[in-house]
Formats: sequence, C-alpha cells, structure tokens
Amino acid sequence: MPEHDDAIASLLDAAYDPDLVGPTGVSDALRRLGADKTHAALLADRVARTQRELSRLRRREHELTALFSSARELAELRDSDAVLARLVQRAREMMGVDLAYLSEFDPETSELRVRETSGAVSASFQQLRVPPGRGLASVVVESRTAQWAADYTAYTADRHDAGIDDAVSAEGLVSLLGVPMLSSDDVLGVLFVGNREKKEFSPDEVALLSALADHASVILQTTHTLRELQVSEDSSRRTLESLTAHLVERDRANTVHQELVQAVLAGGGFGPVAETLASALGRAVAIVDAQENVIAAAGLPLAPGMLSLDEPVREALAESRSHGHCVPVAGRGVRAVSALTAGSRHFGALLLGDGAFELGAVDLRTIERAAQVGALLELQQEAASGADHRVRSELIADLLDDVPERRADVERRARRLGVDLDTLDSLLLVSVPGDQQTAAARALVRLLDDRALVGEYRGFVVAAVSGHRREIHPERLREQIAASVQDSVTVVVPPAARATLPSSFLAARRTARLLAALELTDLTANVEDFLPYSAVLDTDAHGLSTFLRDTIGAVRRYDGERNADLLGTLRAFVRNNASPTRTARALNFHTNTILQRLDRLDHVLGDGWREDERMFRIGIAVRLDELRERLQP
Repeated sequence: MPEHDDAIASLLDAAYDPDLVGPTGVSDALRRLGADKTHAALLADRVARTQRELSRLRRREHELTALFSSARELAELRDSDAVLARLVQRAREMMGVDLAYLSEFDPETSELRVRETSGAVSASFQQLRVPPGRGLASVVVESRTAQWAADYTAYTADRHDAGIDDAVSAEGLVSLLGVPMLSSDDVLGVLFVGNREKKEFSPDEVALLSALADHASVILQTTHTLRELQVSEDSSRRTLESLTAHLVERDRANTVHQELVQAVLAGGGFGPVAETLASALGRAVAIVDAQENVIAAAGLPLAPGMLSLDEPVREALAESRSHGHCVPVAGRGVRAVSALTAGSRHFGALLLGDGAFELGAVDLRTIERAAQVGALLELQQEAASGADHRVRSELIADLLDDVPERRADVERRARRLGVDLDTLDSLLLVSVPGDQQTAAARALVRLLDDRALVGEYRGFVVAAVSGHRREIHPERLREQIAASVQDSVTVVVPPAARATLPSSFLAARRTARLLAALELTDLTANVEDFLPYSAVLDTDAHGLSTFLRDTIGAVRRYDGERNADLLGTLRAFVRNNASPTRTARALNFHTNTILQRLDRLDHVLGDGWREDERMFRIGIAVRLDELRERLQP
C-alpha cells in the first residue's frame, strides 16, 4: 500500500537523518505503520540510539580523516612551523572552539612559550610566556595529564598570574582545555583549546585533542632530531673541511721542505728560499737582514710594510726573536713574520704578505722551518766568509808588513782572490771596538767592489783600494759601517799616491792612536790634519792625558775654581807667537789686560813657562787640547 511504504520511508529517514533525532518524528512514522504506543516508544528509543551511534561514527570518521591528514603531513614534513600551524588550526576546527594554541616547553627555564595560535586576536597572547607553577599549563606539565576549566576565572587562585590573566582577558576566553605533548617522560609542550563562552569538555573531545597533541609531539621531536642532525652534519662538515685544509697544509709543507732542502744543497742563497715560500703560499715574501734591508724577495710586488717596517711588525719580530716561532701580524701588507735566529744571534727576518687564504698552524710551522733554513744559510755564508776573511787578512798582513820573506807568494794568492795588487794605491783604516772588527770588515766588503782587499791587521780593519777606479766617500762608508755594527766607528784616510801602502798604514795607525788617546770617536779623519801631532806623539790615552795634565792642567783648574778663561788667553798667546800685542788684538782687549793675564799665568804655571823648550811643550798641549775640544761632540 502506498501509505504503508511512505511510513517505512519516514522511519528510515528518522534513523539516518540527524534532524529527526526527536521521538516525535519516529512515533508518527510508527503510528502510520499501525504500531501501538508501547511498541512505537521502544522503536523510537532504538532509533534514537542508532542515530547517536551513527553521529558518533560520522564524527569519528571526520576526526580520523583529520588525523590521517596530519599523519600524512607529518610523514612529508618539510616545514615544521607550517605543519604545526596547520595542526593547531585543525584542532580549533575539529573541536568547534574559538581558539587553539600550542605552547612549547623550555627545559632550561621551565617556561611555556606560545609558538602557534589559531583564532587569536590579541598580540600579547601570541607572545605569552607562562612562568613555572602558574596557569593551567603548569598543572598539565606537572601532572602530565589533560586539564580543563569550564570557567578559568574560578580556577585555583594560587595558579593565577597577572600576565596570564591579562592575556586570557584580552582574548575573552572563559573555558580552557590543555593536554600534554610528551616524548617518553619529557614534556615537550601543551596543546590548548579555548572558548569565549562557558563549555564542558567531553571525554571524546579530550581524547581527540590528546591525539592531535601526540602528532604535535612527533612534529616537535622530529624537529629537534632534525636540528640535532643538522648540527651534527654541520659539525662533521666543519671537521671534514678542517681535516681537508690540514691535509692540504701538510702537503704544502712537505713540498716546501723538499724544495728548501734542494735550495740549501744547491747553494742558491736566500733567493730560492723566498721563491719557494712565495710559490707554495701564494703571497709576497721578503727576507730582510738585521738592519731591515731587503736581501731577497719573491711574489712581487712587495707591500710597503715589507720595505719599511712599522711598529706592529717590529713588535712581532721582537716576539718571534724571543721564542723562535712565527708570529701573525696586522701590519701594512704584512701578515706574518719569523725571525732568523741562531742562539742569541739575530740575522734578520722572513716577512709574509697577503694571500688568497689564511695561514694555518702548519703554514706557520713551515715558515718557521724556512726561517731556520735562512739562519743556517747565514751561518754557512759566515763560515765561508770567515775563511775568505782570514785569507784576505793574512794577505793584508803580508802586504803591509813589507817583509820580503813574507811577500814571496803574495801576488799568487792575490791573483787567486781576483785582486790586482798593482792597482791598489789607496788605504782606509777603520777603528772599531775589538769584538766588532769582523762585522765591520764584512760590512766594508759589501760596500766596496770585489777588487778591493779588506782584512784585519794589528787591531784595525784595513782596506786597500784602487782610488782611480772608483771614487771613495770615507764619511759615507763610516756611516754605513756604523749602522751595520751598531757601534762607534772611526775612519782614518792617509794621503793617496804619496807613499807605499805600508808607510800609509803606519801614518794612519799613528793618527788612529792619537785620536784614541784624545778619546775621539765617530769621525772621519785625514792623516794630514793630524800629522804634526801624530808624528811627535805616538802614545796611549793615559800617557796623553798625563802630558796634558802636567802642562796645562793647572790652568784648567784655575779657570774651574774661579770661573775664568785664562786658558783662552793662553791659546791665543800660543797662536800669536807669544806676542802680547798681537794676542790683545786677536782677543779685542787692551794690551795691559793681556799683560795682567800673563802675570797670572806666571803665577799659575810658574816662572820659566815662556822659555823655548817649555813653551814648545805648552804649545803642543794647547793645540791638542783645543783640537780635542773642537772635535768632540
């Protein structure tokens, strides 16, 4: 019957249509089927239960679909922040609430920091930090279980915090539900949902939010793991890069060491050392001597700081000299310096300029080895130079002694040294402290050409040179030798082409001894200027001082005690041939004044000081004293 079919259809619709959950629609359908009231009520109740179960299954299907979507996004995790934001948004939609947010737990401070929100309108809430022991979140952390409050304003008073209350109030939240995000026994954070109206949360809602929190835990844990893996990967990459750089440095060092050994064996000097370093390290290299003069360079052009050392470079060089290691430096184009030392002796330094890469520890050790090789080369050159110096000194001695027995093979030995004795017509005598004579001789050799003959002889450094081949500047030579030995230097120049070399040496030696007796140093003296005195006096400093004291010492004491200048009158009297009139004219005094001073000199020097023999001695003493006073600095 059509009516009967319509009633059955209505009953089925009531069972599957959520809008027909009420018993009225079911009862009406049953009555249309002819059921009595009792059967209609039973059937209506069963239909209602079926409707509730169907609604629950549909909601569960929806929840599972959302969880599966989260799981799929989790499996394809690329951006953890985006996945967390999507999960929080799903929690809000699935729970049908006004707000959802995720707070991450900081194990160091025990704070909870809001990381992601959905539905939040307050900026302060999105930056909320929950201190330990405060708010609903701290209870979730402490208990590791879900916690909720239908009315947060009525929640336990000792858990409230002004900052949390202000944030909750700014959002207008009334009800809150929070579930923990756990990893083993560690709390990673809390997932919250909130409503702006009072709401009771059912066990199904708690279970759903807990499932979402589990997903959020996996995301956070995966993020931490990925972060740790990234840190580990970065550390491994840095270690690999460091190891690779170290191996490159070691290979570079081995190459440098081999080339340095070859350079030493080949006897090429400092040039190959500089070239080897410059090629291996890809930068300019300069080797300077103890006087900071560049003696070898490679990798040109050199930076200005290599040609003229500034204060930072000198400080680094002093430090390198103290402990023997290569010292990094920030000078004008200088990046590292290593001293060339052997024991307490200092020969110079290696200077390294800018390059395409930073110098590593192995590179610095390589530079130190190169500096040691440079010091060995200097010692090797010194040994060879010392042997040559002894041969030349012996030749100088045989040449100047003028003893026929000793001159038998002088010419042969001179030819072997490449020296033409017939061209040597000039002599230079250099007076330096005894421990500096060898250094001064070496410096003089570098300043003269290879045709000169330089050696040590009777306490002096002597150079026999050819005056017509090369113009000699004695004062310039003296200054350069003084700069090299860092000590006082006196140069004596005898007249050229007027005597034999032996007689020139004797005249120069007498002048040098006179200068030493006068305690005069650091000057260039011509023999002719001192010839009247050196020919008469050939004594030491003590003998000359005694002579001056015995002759004019009384006049000096008189002037010192009375602040007078009787010595000046005596000097003018000697220069003017003992004439009072000419002395008065020279000093611009009246003759009577000079006669009075001469009377005082009679009293100071005693009677008879104007007699010929004594006047001769006084004249020599006065002129020597005046000469010393004029030449002393």
